[in-house]
Amino acid sequence: MGAHQKIDRVARRHLSELLPKSTSFPGIKSILHFEGKNGPDGIKVKSPAKDEPWHYFDPLSTETSEFMKLISVHYKGLVIGLKKHNVERASFEAAWLAHAIVDGLTPAHHYPFEEKISELRGGAHNSSRTTYKKKLIFSGDTKRQTVKNMYKAYGPRGIYLAHILFEFGFTAVVKPLRFPDARPAPESFTAITKLGYEEYFLDVAKEIAELHMFDEYMKNGWNNKLARQSREDLAPAIIKTVTLLWYQAARESGIKT
Repeated sequence: MGAHQKIDRVARRHLSELLPKSTSFPGIKSILHFEGKNGPDGIKVKSPAKDEPWHYFDPLSTETSEFMKLISVHYKGLVIGLKKHNVERASFEAAWLAHAIVDGLTPAHHYPFEEKISELRGGAHNSSRTTYKKKLIFSGDTKRQTVKNMYKAYGPRGIYLAHILFEFGFTAVVKPLRFPDARPAPESFTAITKLGYEEYFLDVAKEIAELHMFDEYMKNGWNNKLARQSREDLAPAIIKTVTLLWYQAARESGIKT
């Protein structure tokens, strides 16, 4: 729906203000090449459940290591790509890092999606959804049970429909805006240097999770409160975090700032 591309464009524009013009950091066109069909979501279409990045986690839990591995892999890959002046590698890693950051900070991705899907599939593990049918059809032992499962997935407030509509609403709010004020504040640079990129990201994720935006959506649907929070809190926090982790990777690679 274009939300990832929108956020990448704004973050790259803000990053350009922090780096010298001669920087080897890839431009937005190169980064966006690895979004959409060439991005993490493209794998869901090309090869369901095979090497598919799982961008769901609970920032308020004690177990965040699996998701943080994805952040770390692409952050370190970006540093390597920049050090070697490998534009294609750096572009890929920048795009996939940004995608993981955006998903990891999106309230709909803090929902226990994996557990709910497993429940509808009789306890089967998420990795067994290897075909479109297994991903989209929730068969039960009887036709009646199958209908119930499908309703829980695609009915009002169903786990699939709710996720899609939440992200659609967020996209509708942010796409027309330029977010000129979504630049990292001086204290943010101090914080990420002190904490490191992983702890900094987790702190932002916890702050967003504590807003309980997806809980509000599940109760009342999209409303003025959620639109305001998306515009004033959620989107700026996401853009700043993408900008900062790209910036920190650039610094670590040796690019002078």
